[in-house]
This record gives sequence, C-alpha cells and structure tokens, in this order.
Amino acid sequence: MPREKLPRFKEKPREEFESKLLDLARTSHTRAGGRKIGFRAVMVIGNKEGEVGVGVAKGRDVAQAIEKATRLAKKNLIEVPIISDTIPHEVSAKFGSAKIILKPQRKGRGLVAGGTVRVICTLAGIKNISSKILGRTGNKLNNARATIKALQELKREYATSSTKTKT
Repeated sequence: MPREKLPRFKEKPREEFESKLLDLARTSHTRAGGRKIGFRAVMVIGNKEGEVGVGVAKGRDVAQAIEKATRLAKKNLIEVPIISDTIPHEVSAKFGSAKIILKPQRKGRGLVAGGTVRVICTLAGIKNISSKILGRTGNKLNNARATIKALQELKREYATSSTKTKT
C-alpha cells in the first residue's frame, strides 16, 4: 500500500502588508584598504486599512538593505485614524527641513499629494486627502518621516466620536 506523499514545502501565509521601495542610495566610506560600498534602503509598508510604517536600513548589497528596512518598517507601524476614506482633521509636521501639511478632503476628490506623501497615504488606506510639501528639501526620507509624524498627531477622539454618531 503506497504512502501518501506529504507536500515538501509548507505554503507560506499570505503577506498582509504591501511594501514599496521609497528610496535606494549607494553609500561609501573610505578605509585604509580602500572604499567600502554599501546601500541604504527606505521602505514603506502598509495594509491599506489604517496601518503604515517606514523603515530605513543599510546593507552590503541591495537585497540585504531592503530586507532589513522592511523588517524595521514592520516594527515601526503606526495606526492612522481614517473616517470615510480621509483623515479627521488638518495636521502639519516638520522633520529636519521637511514641512508637510495634510488636509482632509470630501469623498471623490482623490489623493492630491506628491511623491512620498502619495505612497504613504496609499499604503495607509487614505483615499481622499490634499497635501503640500512646504519644505525646500527633496529628501524623500525626511519627507516620509515628516508625513509619518503628521499622521501620528491625528487625534483619535475625532475618529471614535464620529463613528459613534454614524451607527
């Protein structure tokens, strides 16, 4: 009587977070033996249901840097209060020389945001928002950190009080 074959590989559980590589930079430093080359990756992950995180890591090669940055992004997840596909109120934040303003928008307006802010809001699950990068920097990492800081400042009591009135 033949034995049933067991599957060789267990099916991996489906990844609940989507990730996006925001920035990849080559770094180098000089030592006595010559230059040492590395890479810095900035990853954004989110589940499109109110959780988003940013991770930054360096590695000897691109794959190692991306893997480490993804792991750090999962550790640094924040919860964003979302009311009818937008944020509860206007908020602004500053990180380094990056300044960001996020404003709620009515349904159907869409994501009026550029670059870094658009990626973070998409992965957080915010569908209607207006934003402006006021800082003069094009540094994607600082813009991402300013956006995360702004989203952290959103007040949760607005989210809880408005959902109670709807039900």
